[in-house]
Amino acid sequence: MKRGKIIYILISICFGVVMLTACTSKTITTESANEKDTIETDDKSNDMVTTEVQSTLEGKTLFVYCGAGMTKPFTEIVEDFQNESGATVEVTYANAAQIISQITASNEGDLFIAGDQGELSAIQDEYVANTKILVKHIPVIAVQTGNPKEISTLIDFANEGVKVVLGDSEATPIGKISDKALTDAGVLDNVNVIARTTTAPEITTALSLGQCDAAIIWKENTNAEGIEVVETTDMDQYIKIIPAASLKCSTNTEVLEAFLTYLDTDAAKSIWESYGYELIN
Repeated sequence: MKRGKIIYILISICFGVVMLTACTSKTITTESANEKDTIETDDKSNDMVTTEVQSTLEGKTLFVYCGAGMTKPFTEIVEDFQNESGATVEVTYANAAQIISQITASNEGDLFIAGDQGELSAIQDEYVANTKILVKHIPVIAVQTGNPKEISTLIDFANEGVKVVLGDSEATPIGKISDKALTDAGVLDNVNVIARTTTAPEITTALSLGQCDAAIIWKENTNAEGIEVVETTDMDQYIKIIPAASLKCSTNTEVLEAFLTYLDTDAAKSIWESYGYELIN
């Protein structure tokens, strides 16, 4: 009896240990499962939030016209917006005259990023719904690296042997500014203008290739090999403002509103600044 009792006690203890282990194991498994369930639920929740935000504009398109001189910064801005929103932005880069002609002929598009507010005057009443001021557009005097012709002011454009390339005053804002600045300086008629271009980047190319000695271009177009900017205040009074003009013919209101909101963000502003534009306080 004594031995049987001992065996009974040992069996009871073993059974208790097994049950305790099973219970403990079950508790840990249950907690792990709960944790897993919680994590999976949270991940799905976050995914749903992200998807919900992106799906609002996913698959939708915005049609924008933009002055050719702003191609580099605006391309970055568009890429950033597309990555953030999931929308597609189709951009037509051209000179102001070409863009205005396309808008009036097609009556299509959502937004026009003009190089100067004055460029909107021809379409303001009939085609522009409203405008949003973006950044300052800064014209500068640019010369070949080393400034071999020793040009320091607008008056020096008329010096003997100086070849100049300017923008077309009928097609692009920088051309109008150039004519105005040189006229105000009293030298336009004496400047050896060897060519007129229809876009601002073409002026940069001519100067960079050594085809001319001096030019008036936008500050953001001076980041090219073989070019330097003349430090002068001659062009300060000709600084312009870049507007974003929403068009009355716009059919993509939701994406347009989102893009205009994005243009107010620090991300968009930092891109403009990185290319030499100045923010409007």
